[in-house]
Amino acid sequence: MTNIPRAQDQLFDTTQSARQKYASLVVGRPGWGALIKHEAITLLAQNVPGALGFALRKTFYPSLLAACGRNVVFGQNVVLRHPGKIRIGDNVVIDDNCLLDAKGDTNTGIAIGSGVFIGRNTILSCKNGDIAIEDGANIGFNCEVFSASRVRVGAGTLLAAYCYLIGGDHDFSDPDVSVLDQVRRSAGIDVGTGAWLGAGAKILDGVTLGNGSVVGAGAVVRHSVADGEIAVGIPARVVGQRGQAGAPRGAVQS
Repeated sequence: MTNIPRAQDQLFDTTQSARQKYASLVVGRPGWGALIKHEAITLLAQNVPGALGFALRKTFYPSLLAACGRNVVFGQNVVLRHPGKIRIGDNVVIDDNCLLDAKGDTNTGIAIGSGVFIGRNTILSCKNGDIAIEDGANIGFNCEVFSASRVRVGAGTLLAAYCYLIGGDHDFSDPDVSVLDQVRRSAGIDVGTGAWLGAGAKILDGVTLGNGSVVGAGAVVRHSVADGEIAVGIPARVVGQRGQAGAPRGAVQS
């Protein structure tokens, strides 16, 4: 398991100046040149509405990224943190108000495959972890994918609105110490190819969802689900197998 650093430790580090903290938390690269470039592009393009905004972000955002393919659309107010560790394939849409945060000292960052759609208000957040969204995945609006080690969303997977993938956890074993002050760890999450997560599903740290598996709306998944299995409820339990007679219908909503 990977220990998760606390944001407060960086924000209130007295050995760093405000500029150094900002560069460490947002820009991801040291030096005035990287800071000025990041701020200039953000100021010029991030909040501009309409077709002009799309054109400005399409022109300038790729220069901040580690890699960016063809025909990538960035909506209004898309925020990039540590953009030098974000890689995006071809024909990708990142809708309005999304946050792509690849923050970390030793991680690889965020990799988004080709043909991916990321709905508005969605957050991809690394805390020294990695996130991989594979080709053709569709992530609905108001979702959050958090990683302090590694979270993968397989090719062709559908996440309906308000899904949370929580790739980290708190230790609360010592009753005399606040949970915030105890160790945080991450085992990661793996979502297989072609899975479907219904609206509001929550996938907890350490879970694997098999290829083609289905998770019902509002479910809280604490244990792994095998290929093709259907899991519903709080906590989620397996209630059927795709393709079998009598498998439940209507339990998943997008």
